[in-house]
Amino acid sequence: MTPYCWFDYKTVIVSGASSGIGKGLVTKLIGEHCCTVIGIGRSEAKMQKLVAELGDNARRFSYYLFDVSVKENWVQFEADLRNAGIRPDLLINNAGILPKFDKFTNYTLEDINHAMQVNFYSSVYSMNALMPLIMESQTPGIVNIASSAALCSLAGTSIYSASKAALKSLTESIREECRGQCYIGLVCPGFTKTDIFANQNTGNESDLSERALQMVSTSCARMVNDIIKGIWKRRSNMVFGIDARLMNNTGKVFGVLIPWASSKVIKMAHLAMFSDVFDEEDEGDPTSAVVREKFKQHIPGRHRMG
Repeated sequence: MTPYCWFDYKTVIVSGASSGIGKGLVTKLIGEHCCTVIGIGRSEAKMQKLVAELGDNARRFSYYLFDVSVKENWVQFEADLRNAGIRPDLLINNAGILPKFDKFTNYTLEDINHAMQVNFYSSVYSMNALMPLIMESQTPGIVNIASSAALCSLAGTSIYSASKAALKSLTESIREECRGQCYIGLVCPGFTKTDIFANQNTGNESDLSERALQMVSTSCARMVNDIIKGIWKRRSNMVFGIDARLMNNTGKVFGVLIPWASSKVIKMAHLAMFSDVFDEEDEGDPTSAVVREKFKQHIPGRHRMG
């Protein structure tokens, strides 16, 4: 048992609880903080596997199976909680999807709507339905898990970045509206070693994409540990992962040059997961020389007078 923290023995709702970061959060909240956790997911098989892995701690875990992108499901969930006399203390909106890296023009409206519904509107629906109930707690809290893509958008991630940036902005606004009344936390994790990349074209294990991904990715256990510690300290904004911190810090200094520079690196490395994003570079593109010149002007130690 860890030293006492504000969510010990509390009731916590975790969406996307059957795998990855969500599963890790469930396990840690129950095992180290004696929380009662209600998980939300879509796979009965994965939930049953989690129950088995929890062992004796499974008595502190229950789950609901529904599509988080449907508003009515959250309304019904809230009614079920009220009818059962359950008053949650903390909501962690973790559910999300990562569309295949591609050009914006290659996405269908169905692709776009699906990403926005799962990555953004699911949190809108959950907070809209559950906030009144959560505010009845003596220690109310809501944590939304966005992404480093909300801090710095890369080519090929337009829809994913937009959905997570929307969640970031929403969270920051609600935080101010609820200041002094409810803890509101925002997490922007970088690449994490979970199955969220399953639909990406990373090639085989010897492919440069796979090796590059492994190099910059944070282990799921480490990410979960960092998130729990951040919530424990009631941090408002949490940026975890080497890549996420790099994107966040350099983005503040160099702005739009970071996505451009990242695209250049990705092109030169011929990363398989971005193979559908870039065509052969147009050597006659007049913007290339302009951007290169601007980049030179922002190199540390290089100053331009006048």
